Amino acid sequence: MTDFSKYLPEGILVADPISLADCCVLRPYLLERAGITQGSVIMLAVPYALPCENRTVSMYAVAKDYHAYFAALFDAVLPRLRADFPEHTFAGFADHSPIAEVQAACMAGLGMMGANGLLLTREHSSYVFLGEIITTLPESRPPLPVQHCPDCGACRRACPVELDKQCCLSDLTQKKGALSPEQTEQLLQHPYVWGCDICQDACPVTIAAKRAGTLYTTVPYFKEDLLPCPDSQALAGMSDQEFARRAYAWRGRDTICRNIKIKEEVPL
Repeated sequence: MTDFSKYLPEGILVADPISLADCCVLRPYLLERAGITQGSVIMLAVPYALPCENRTVSMYAVAKDYHAYFAALFDAVLPRLRADFPEHTFAGFADHSPIAEVQAACMAGLGMMGANGLLLTREHSSYVFLGEIITTLPESRPPLPVQHCPDCGACRRACPVELDKQCCLSDLTQKKGALSPEQTEQLLQHPYVWGCDICQDACPVTIAAKRAGTLYTTVPYFKEDLLPCPDSQALAGMSDQEFARRAYAWRGRDTICRNIKIKEEVPL
């Protein structure tokens, strides 16, 4: 069995590969485009949390967009894999993936399925970005059964709008257009202008990882160019190129600027 961790920088959780046939394929056209119909999946979990308590954006948006991190990671790792295994094909994915990533990560042994739908790792709780390398290399190792968290209810009790509803606080901060008076009031009840980490912070796994000293990332990318509390002045000073590097850029300037304006007009 190949030790794929040697191809990766330190600070990344990686489990033994699992068979692609055991994964739930959501976007088969991505596999077809990569020229992979069978093989294996190497799941990656990249920690990103920082000791940054007083922030107005979700932790994942404090640093630059993680998609750029994975693009650089794959640009460095895939050529090495192709050189060592010239008869096989390799493709990297993150977020826009052909497979159900959380389920695959659980089967690969990276963690368990949280009640909030996120992967819970022992070391970093749910504060990890998931990515994967899919390859034509075969894998006979059987998948591990998907483990679920004990469902203690801490995340549900902490959620401002209840996890079983379709629109959570994170959804609200990403909603385009004008907010209703009720939505505006809900936004004002919490510090976030983008995203929400309330359910993650309330999770006992997060609390345990923080106490153990393993929660925070050692990956340099997520410790640089931080913007934990963007305001109108900061966003106005960003060029389009600079703004495009932030995690909230995919929604456009108007959405986060609307939220910031609401907060600045009625400060907490």
